[in-house]
Amino acid sequence: MTTTTLAVLVPLLPFLAAAAGLLLGRTAPGFVRPLAVLPTLTAFALAVVVAVRQGGGQAVDAATELTPTGSVPIELALHIDGFAALVAVLVGLVASCVQIYSTGYLHDDPRYPSYSALVSLFTSAMLLVVYSGDLMLLLVGWEIMGICSYFLVGHYWETSEARAASIKAFLVTKLGDVPFLIGLFALATDAGSFRITKVLGAVANGGLDHPTLIALLLLAGVAGKSAQFPLHTWLPDAMAGPTPVSALIHAATMVAAGVYFVARLLPVFAASSAALVVLAVMAAVTMVGSGLAALAQDDIKRVLAYSTIGQLGYMTGALAVGDRGAAVFHLLSHGVFKALLFLAAGVIIHAAGTNSLASMSRMKDLRARIPDAYWTMTVALLALAAVPPFAGFFSKESVLGAAEHVATGHTELAPGAAGWIVLVAALLAAVLTAAYATRLWLLAFRGRGVEAPDHGRQPVVMTAVLWVLAVPSLAFGLAYGLLPDWFDGRDLAPTLTTSVLGTGLALTGGLITYGAWRHTSALAVRVPLGAVVAHPEGDAAHVEAEAIAIHESVYGDVAYAPDPADPGRLLLGPLHRHAAVGFHLDAVYATLFVRPVQAAASLVRFLDREVVDTYVSGASAVPRLLGAAVRRAQTGNVQTYVSALLAGTVVLAVAVLLVATGA
Repeated sequence: MTTTTLAVLVPLLPFLAAAAGLLLGRTAPGFVRPLAVLPTLTAFALAVVVAVRQGGGQAVDAATELTPTGSVPIELALHIDGFAALVAVLVGLVASCVQIYSTGYLHDDPRYPSYSALVSLFTSAMLLVVYSGDLMLLLVGWEIMGICSYFLVGHYWETSEARAASIKAFLVTKLGDVPFLIGLFALATDAGSFRITKVLGAVANGGLDHPTLIALLLLAGVAGKSAQFPLHTWLPDAMAGPTPVSALIHAATMVAAGVYFVARLLPVFAASSAALVVLAVMAAVTMVGSGLAALAQDDIKRVLAYSTIGQLGYMTGALAVGDRGAAVFHLLSHGVFKALLFLAAGVIIHAAGTNSLASMSRMKDLRARIPDAYWTMTVALLALAAVPPFAGFFSKESVLGAAEHVATGHTELAPGAAGWIVLVAALLAAVLTAAYATRLWLLAFRGRGVEAPDHGRQPVVMTAVLWVLAVPSLAFGLAYGLLPDWFDGRDLAPTLTTSVLGTGLALTGGLITYGAWRHTSALAVRVPLGAVVAHPEGDAAHVEAEAIAIHESVYGDVAYAPDPADPGRLLLGPLHRHAAVGFHLDAVYATLFVRPVQAAASLVRFLDREVVDTYVSGASAVPRLLGAAVRRAQTGNVQTYVSALLAGTVVLAVAVLLVATGA
């Protein structure tokens, strides 16, 4: 088969699996799991073959016109360069692991057939985005991912949290998609084509008339899809869905799509210095804000959600300084270890037997009960914290190095201001990342919380997937010397200055968090269930109410209060309560947008009920009253009719006489 044919099959196989799964899910349940796993694995294998054949050389291009439009043509086009080839391999790997893992995680779920079909459709849509050579074809995959996320986040629709989270994810991302669509049409109008290669050619020849406006419109969609400030608020709430879905969304689909889109069309954004500075500011706020919020979260999945937001900020920061090689390198590295983190968290939740026990402050000695998750999650957290030689160190270092080169004037790919903004924020985020990664590890595996009931060993398919992902989480970064062929020749080797600075800050953040944990652990007291927890040193009358609420499933008469052993409260101080709720951004949105819309809706309802309905009712009442009056006049009495006729004649005669006299 030709490379083009193989590339067409890569997104097509998961799509066909999704269609077959939806059709056969109820009639032939025995085929559901093979249909979920085998086509996705085959697509992954084909993506590897396509990447090997492409080899980082000449891009693979193929196109056919979809239909004559009379103006800007729309084409079914493929454009597979080194970036696309490697990102497709990542999508296939993570999707395969998620499908295999889900066969154990959702083994008894009655809605597994529809779930697995939607995961396949989700995978197909992302692969379409990756391989697409036409912006309209890319938009199809972009929007299919949006609807898939709505259904998958709301998988547990019986709970109000899942319903609210799915609606929020859909609406917030659509809020960014509206200007994104306008930007695509404006870009195609200026370039004269939706074809990506022609768009980039037009940019190179100075053919864009409104580069800043187009770039900012497109960035709105990217901010929504990739959960960047200020449209990031949907992602932490999306944790209400099944944990494997979280792994897929955070590691290889949906949120990665926005970063990949900017990387593919980076010359469009680089044509406007103002757009790059806006992108740098957005990345900086996202990195630092998400790091602080992650340090204050108690639910393990919300910590990882804010972590994803921050790591995506690193990628957009690399793009803001004009280095798409560093951005995609970190996208690949992050995709592997973030998938591992979520799937390991799923093992923790599965071991507890309920999603409600994901609260880290209530975990106790899990390392002995789930050793596979313990060791693999440790590897993933070290990669997240960018500790050498784990994968995250090399990819994050490439971002720091790119920002440092722009900030110091060694390269002129972006304004120097963008370089300094990204560099300072990335270094500060390195401290915060190591801090919340260390906190997560300590609370989850060495915590003093409530010991949940032991539900036995986890399914082999779940633990095996963890070890599969642990290998690239440890070793992928070492392949930096092999990647330049795929990454436009970009040298990804670490630089001494930023390596030492970044690693030193990461170790500092981890050690400070460990010291804070030791200090707070020494203050923890054993108390009877339901008792008020007094601070041992007497400097507080009691801890907050939510900190002493211990889960109903606790057995025995003694438990640790969660609050005193949490280093996050000590490190953040008075900032903790604000960071825990995402710095009240949802409340700001509620004040600025939700309440005004609700007030407008109430006004419209009032006008409809009190004005329109009153008018309609009145319009029908007047003829009815007139009819009733006329009906009463029709008595059937001839004398009455004659009397009325005579009276009318007299009145008319008098009126005529008066008029004549007046004349």
